[in-house]
Amino acid sequence: MIKAKRKRHDNAFKAKVGLEALKEIKTAQEIAQEFDVHPQQVSDWKRQVQENLPKTFEQVGKKRKKEDFEVERDKLHSKIGQLTIELDFVTKKSKQLGL
Repeated sequence: MIKAKRKRHDNAFKAKVGLEALKEIKTAQEIAQEFDVHPQQVSDWKRQVQENLPKTFEQVGKKRKKEDFEVERDKLHSKIGQLTIELDFVTKKSKQLGL
């Protein structure tokens, strides 16, 4: 007797099944029949989607903080450059005037 190979499902498929289970319109059994997977697998993927969904929004916040940091850093660098030029100008003029 030859054993059938296991099916490998990609992450998009797992997410689709997990989201369908989260909607709770159909039972896990109905979803399992529709997508040709075991009902326990549907429950596992639903749980994984529930656990990982908040992490999605945390990463967006971190990215936004990094972008804000980049903008602030650029502003500060240009301010430093401006102040350096002004200081050089004042130093040069004060030497010219003998102060």
